[in-house]
Amino acid sequence: MTDPVTEPVTEPVTEALLEVDDLAVRFPLARGMVGTLRRRPRPVVRAVDGVSFSLAAGEMLALVGESGCGKTTTAHAVLRLTEVDAGTLRFRGRDLGGLSRRELRPLRREMQIIYQDPYESIDPRLSVQKAVEEPLLIHGLGGSREQRRGVVADALERVGLSPAGLFLPRLPHELSGGQRQRVSLAMSLVLDPVLLVADEPVSMLDVSVRAGVLTLLGSLRRDGLGILMITHDLSTAVQYADRVAVMYLGRIVEQGPAVEVVTRPQHPYTKALVAAVPRADPRQRMSDEVPSGEMPDAVSIPAGCRFRPRCPVAVDACADEDPALHTVAGTDPGHAAACLRLPVREGGGSTG
Repeated sequence: MTDPVTEPVTEPVTEALLEVDDLAVRFPLARGMVGTLRRRPRPVVRAVDGVSFSLAAGEMLALVGESGCGKTTTAHAVLRLTEVDAGTLRFRGRDLGGLSRRELRPLRREMQIIYQDPYESIDPRLSVQKAVEEPLLIHGLGGSREQRRGVVADALERVGLSPAGLFLPRLPHELSGGQRQRVSLAMSLVLDPVLLVADEPVSMLDVSVRAGVLTLLGSLRRDGLGILMITHDLSTAVQYADRVAVMYLGRIVEQGPAVEVVTRPQHPYTKALVAAVPRADPRQRMSDEVPSGEMPDAVSIPAGCRFRPRCPVAVDACADEDPALHTVAGTDPGHAAACLRLPVREGGGSTG
């Protein structure tokens, strides 16, 4: 059974809600006693290493890639939940980089996140009503106690927990995993944000409920909500997102319209992801383009193209240059990839 396909937004959206330019996040590691005595350089994890993208109001951008590529770190950095080492973040044209926690606070109402694990994101001591009401109390919204109860009940109804009165007094341990995830979604939507970062929002839901939640996100997007969705599921990305950005080892290696990126992948890594999707026909063999081995350590990123050690079509020049994203000849004008072997579109050039 597959999720129903929803129509992506087709009307051009010009309002720049979120702009990310050359974002970098690094985590220093301990040198150890020997490294300290020998004064070795402190090793650094380059979790996000030069990521650039934009998100418009009413648009859904899916950030896809295998575990450890930096998707979640990018999501946290966008919301300033993780400090940024380099690059620029702009929300509605306002630079977030130099803002203090106090200055960020009013913006938190407009930028919300859905965490992947609802077992960790919901306080086990709070009832459903108190958990969903907490954001309203923090920001001084919702009016009286009875009015807040109505707002909370409406948020629960929107995410499919109906009738809401049955769920309001329950504690998290009285809910299933799918119900917890929907409570987590209600906690994010109760403030009516304009930017939603969804980190694997339906990973713990069954197929029928997942389709309902994704359809809900689609309807919110059409009302102007910008959504950055973190996922490893290409089928979800192509069905619900407007654009897809494929991430590998801290950097975006391909991005463009969702349907085109999945049906006409250009970068060898994107081709590998598409080839790895299970086929309905068991007689169809897996493509030889699927790379072997594991993704390299983000502490020691390979020289040149970072996908080179696993790339089935790498050439000698790939060891000398780390290619930037560029529009690819013969594709949609918004379709870009970072590969030396791909021809540059005439009139195009580097996009990041």
